[in-house]
Amino acid sequence: MTGPARMLVVNAGSSSVKLRVLDGQDRLLASRDLNTAAGQAPGDKELAGFLSEAGALDAVGHRVVHGGNLFSKPALLDATVFEHLESLVDLAPLHQAAALAAARSLERLLPGVPAVACFDTAFHASLPSAAAVYALPRDLRQRFGLRRFGFHGLSHSYASRRCAELLERPLEELRIVTCHLGSGASLAAVAAGRSVDTTMGFTPLEGLVMATRSGSVDPGLILWLVDRGKIASPDLLEILERHSGLLGLCGKSDMREVLTAARTGDSDANLALDAYIHRLRASIASMTAAMNGLDALVFTGGVGENSSEVRRITADGLAFLGVRIEAAANESTGDRDISQAGAPVRTVVIAAREDLEIAREVRLVLSGEGRRTG
Repeated sequence: MTGPARMLVVNAGSSSVKLRVLDGQDRLLASRDLNTAAGQAPGDKELAGFLSEAGALDAVGHRVVHGGNLFSKPALLDATVFEHLESLVDLAPLHQAAALAAARSLERLLPGVPAVACFDTAFHASLPSAAAVYALPRDLRQRFGLRRFGFHGLSHSYASRRCAELLERPLEELRIVTCHLGSGASLAAVAAGRSVDTTMGFTPLEGLVMATRSGSVDPGLILWLVDRGKIASPDLLEILERHSGLLGLCGKSDMREVLTAARTGDSDANLALDAYIHRLRASIASMTAAMNGLDALVFTGGVGENSSEVRRITADGLAFLGVRIEAAANESTGDRDISQAGAPVRTVVIAAREDLEIAREVRLVLSGEGRRTG
């Protein structure tokens, strides 16, 4: 595969923008994380400062959270693609707005340098209809394009391929549950390299208990709060996105702080941890059922990579699936297999490298091997 020699990868989150420069062999040449206000990108001056140190660039790859029904493949950014992506901002307002603002800034600062949008939803475009559909009337589904999109696709895609490499087995033979556990968290059922189920849905609110997001909540409860609680929709969205999850249960959003408090006997922290693990275990079992079995379980993301305690507690409740981990391996570092010898299911820890997945997709698009748009 031919492709750009020096690439800037831009990962815009809700409160920061991660900038990485990679060479043609995916070696990291420059790196900087810029803090931002919610939903905004760094100013041109900050970006220009980084670019002046980064050297010449041949391409830019942007992580874009939501591609909606419009994009199932990475897309070369142009005026039409920008217009389509602007129409999707309300589905992921904080992340989408920040990503587009950064892309606009870099378009001004790097005229003539091709830029590619890589979508967190695209990996889940392969979901079978039974996993993607909401049981709502056809006219509503068609009028508004309602379906389960799923997110963290760049991370799930990379983690599944890296898992196959570590286990020295063809990806096409494996049934993998990838657990992206960070501030946001989701699982994917990856069978033969394709996503066949996932925990997030139309928005990133569905699924697991997260740092500040509620995860799945009975929609009847939401309607009750709007009707009886007289909570306006924007205020309720703020509660569900930023004041729920671990934070809502115990006042702490950082899993390290939750674990520390739980060890001291803090009842709220113990409840938060128990709820987090309960939903995580149940969802892993659900993903396994979607593939009629499990060959490998992957932990990635900030919590998945760094919390041996979360991995241990989770695995302790999954022995019935064949998950058994080795204590010393669980406490070690790096990408690794932490399974007990002879365990039917291999358990693997992998560092999240969305930048490498974005770089791979950019090369596919610019080499002509990937389609230009979804």
